[in-house]
Amino acid sequence: MNSKPINKKVWRLYLSEFIGTALLIGVGVSFVILDFGKGSPVTALIPSAGVRRALTGFLFGSTGMIITFSPVGKWSGAHINPAVTFSFWLKSKIKTSVAAGYVMAQLFGCIAGALPLLAWGHIGKTIFYGATIPGKYGDAAAFTGEAVTTFFLIICLFLFLGHKRLRRFTPVLFPFLYAIMVYFEAPVSGTSTNPARSLGPSLASGIWNGWWVYWAGPLIGALIAVAVQTKWIRRLEIEVAKVYHFEHDPYGIFKGKIQKIL
Repeated sequence: MNSKPINKKVWRLYLSEFIGTALLIGVGVSFVILDFGKGSPVTALIPSAGVRRALTGFLFGSTGMIITFSPVGKWSGAHINPAVTFSFWLKSKIKTSVAAGYVMAQLFGCIAGALPLLAWGHIGKTIFYGATIPGKYGDAAAFTGEAVTTFFLIICLFLFLGHKRLRRFTPVLFPFLYAIMVYFEAPVSGTSTNPARSLGPSLASGIWNGWWVYWAGPLIGALIAVAVQTKWIRRLEIEVAKVYHFEHDPYGIFKGKIQKIL
């Protein structure tokens, strides 16, 4: 097939990643502000910080799940996270230029998604509009926490995607996985696992404490997860660079290995 007509359609993938990431930040981080912002009724209704962490993780993961099921996820595969795109690229399931386009779309999307967070006003300002900041254990611990949680995100994602019976349930993984990770790890780093998720609120709040943690941690965690999957779980091989809607491919973009087509 001629690559030129296909390349003209790639903008749909980038637009989908932009919209999906904007929604993840605008809606998902709003749950963080609602559950933890000072003056929010939720803090009085649910006084336990641990319960609110688990609830926040579940709602944030549910936001990602809905985006994955939606038409947005149907086009791009709903990476909505540079660490996920990086992982698919390491598995040679996405061409370098396309992966770069995905990441740029995600970064612009997180900026667009962060703007509505300012509407939370004082409640949002009290927790820096949901910005992820290293906890009392310091930057090194936060880096480790981000690497570990991203490792589990990617390895669980690949386990589901690589298992034929589990593949169709992949999006349902996110609410429960994030509920567990945020409950246990949020006091260490805020449980980002996503450079775009951290960048948006940092731009909105102007808070950049330990900003490098939220790039280095997720990328290192993703790298280790791919290495582990490749070496020890090779029978669960990833077919395409999508989280759901695996058969939706009107332009032949995802047939076989994507880098051979784009």
